Amino acid sequence: MEAFGRLEAVAAPLRMANVDTDKIIPARFLKTIKRSGLGVHAFAGLRYREDGSENPDFVLNKDKYRRAKILVAGENFGCGSSREHAPWALLDFGIRCVIAPSFADIFFNNCFKNGILPIVLPEAECAALMDDADSGPNARIIVDLAAQTVSRPDGEAFSFEIDPFRKRCLLEGLDDIGLTLEKAGSIDAYEADHVGAPWLPSIEQV
Repeated sequence: MEAFGRLEAVAAPLRMANVDTDKIIPARFLKTIKRSGLGVHAFAGLRYREDGSENPDFVLNKDKYRRAKILVAGENFGCGSSREHAPWALLDFGIRCVIAPSFADIFFNNCFKNGILPIVLPEAECAALMDDADSGPNARIIVDLAAQTVSRPDGEAFSFEIDPFRKRCLLEGLDDIGLTLEKAGSIDAYEADHVGAPWLPSIEQV
């Protein structure tokens, strides 16, 4: 998992509340277990018309937001089903941080497991960031995970809370597998100390 430290990037304003996971990645694209290749389908129902052409009115289709790495959204972002494909699609599109007044719990947890930083800020602060984002590519927002701040183009900074364990995992790029591998030495030592233990299957039994 790619580590998250300090991100300075264009933010896209998604002025919608209750954006569910089916909007983020429609169910018809859940046939794969690969984490790559889903970015083209992110927000498919909003990005594309019925004939497959782009909807020019959708924010991520506007030239100034096509490479946005930060998404500022409305409350209850990521509600609906628990599909992990939702953060996969956002990450593959290029989104590394989502800022909103509130998130659905499962989506919020899945973001951390996939290297996306979800930030909860009060509605007034999210509204200010959306106004900044409307300025386009010259209005870059800075997200500093170590300092736990989101800085506006004018220098004003908003503080956010984050669980210390999740913060460490993002800073060091540790997903569940990475956390397990940190204990590889202890695991190997335990297995070596218990070779031949009667409760463990022998090689022949395996």
